Amino acid sequence: MHLTSWDYLTFLTLFIVVAGAVGVAIFILGLPGRIAIARNHPDAEAVNLMGWLGFLAIVPWVQAFIWAFKPTNIIDIRRFPPEEQRAIKEQIARLTGKEAKAPPADPNSATPPAGSDK
Repeated sequence: MHLTSWDYLTFLTLFIVVAGAVGVAIFILGLPGRIAIARNHPDAEAVNLMGWLGFLAIVPWVQAFIWAFKPTNIIDIRRFPPEEQRAIKEQIARLTGKEAKAPPADPNSATPPAGSDK
């Protein structure tokens, strides 16, 4: 069997098509997670995981996509709202691989800053 240049061109074309299909699949599967992270969703990690595992069945991916856009007004009763916002920002920073910035000091805090004589 003798391979010609047309055979190699066919193999190259098939490789490019398959690589493109895999790239599109990776983009689509990660889409709910990226949307949730961009919107500072409190459950961004769960949305991201559900989006990636949604390829097993289409319904979980669709639910993750809808969940990423769902507005949330969740306040965890174990924390005050500023603490909840800080926790969400830390989670988003961890998911994106960026370092979380230190939050500003709370002026209403009951503990005096270090070095004061109060």
